[in-house]
Amino acid sequence: MLELVLANLRVRPLRTFISIIGVAIGVVLVVLFTGLAQGMTNEMSKRAANWKAEIIFTRPGGMDATSSNAAVDVRYAERLLEIPGVQTTTPVLRYVSSDSRGSWGIRQLDGVDWPAFSAMNEITIVDGRPPAAFDEIIVDQRQLESENLSIGGTYELFGGKQYKITGVFAPPSGSRIKLSLAGLQDALQTDKCTYILVKVKSGYDPEKVAAEINTALPGNRINLTSEFITDAQERLPGLNTFLRVLVLLGALVSTVFVLLSMYTTITERRKEIGILKSLGASHRFIIGTIEGEALLIGMLGIIFGLATAFAASQVISRQFELAFEFSLGWILTAVAIAIGGSLVGALYPAWRAAGIDPVEVMLNE
Repeated sequence: MLELVLANLRVRPLRTFISIIGVAIGVVLVVLFTGLAQGMTNEMSKRAANWKAEIIFTRPGGMDATSSNAAVDVRYAERLLEIPGVQTTTPVLRYVSSDSRGSWGIRQLDGVDWPAFSAMNEITIVDGRPPAAFDEIIVDQRQLESENLSIGGTYELFGGKQYKITGVFAPPSGSRIKLSLAGLQDALQTDKCTYILVKVKSGYDPEKVAAEINTALPGNRINLTSEFITDAQERLPGLNTFLRVLVLLGALVSTVFVLLSMYTTITERRKEIGILKSLGASHRFIIGTIEGEALLIGMLGIIFGLATAFAASQVISRQFELAFEFSLGWILTAVAIAIGGSLVGALYPAWRAAGIDPVEVMLNE
């Protein structure tokens, strides 16, 4: 049967190649985009992990990925210091806007009191100096390199306002661009912040301190930094839905391509199938042959799709500074989709082929 399957695929090389491309597209959709989503969310988690603060104090909705909610009174920073176990606090104002230069098409800015933020999180200026004036910013090394920036140069924010780059900080933490807290408050015309980072004293349990904060200041949202790191993907609204849609789309593409290819092939091979049946080929043999062709197409599509996805990720990563992380789970999902879609797509053409009447075929031919 294997020889017959290979012969059938070689007879129509263009159609076979198009079918393989169809399956490969489904594999690329799943592997490439899930790798990008996982890479970007993990990168967010790693930047958040550089916070040394154990607790994040905010309002409900304040830490959503696309939120620019500035609803926390900065005076809470002083009130938090009165709670047993709290060592230091520092307010952070975050602003999120659409920007084609940013990852996922958004730009995130942080406004911080640099001396307090730096001391709490052990983040330092590796070149230049911290922002002092309202129109000064600092960036991390990756931002500096990806957009070919330089200390002393300018960067456009808020639809045309020029900000002077005064320094580079490391390690990366939160947003890649930071202003002074007062500078961002002035730009956004607010006197509040988005969240307050809380550093717990040595020897105190962060969970118990968080519970104390919740009791003393009810109605707010208190997160442990460790929780924020582990569920970064959940904080991107619609991301999981997007990934599920990609999986379904990949399965649909693979199935439809193989279905159309096999159905057309069966229509052209009625005479061959009729001869096989007149020679004693059973329904099972005919279906097995068609499904074998689909299985081989699926396997070749997987190989081509994975190679394309990995190659494309390297090009995109170098060109646009985007992070990719491929997981075995999603790769196996893509493989299952390609194989399943190929077999399901060939099922109806195989059933039609098995039902061909050899006598009718011979009379018509």
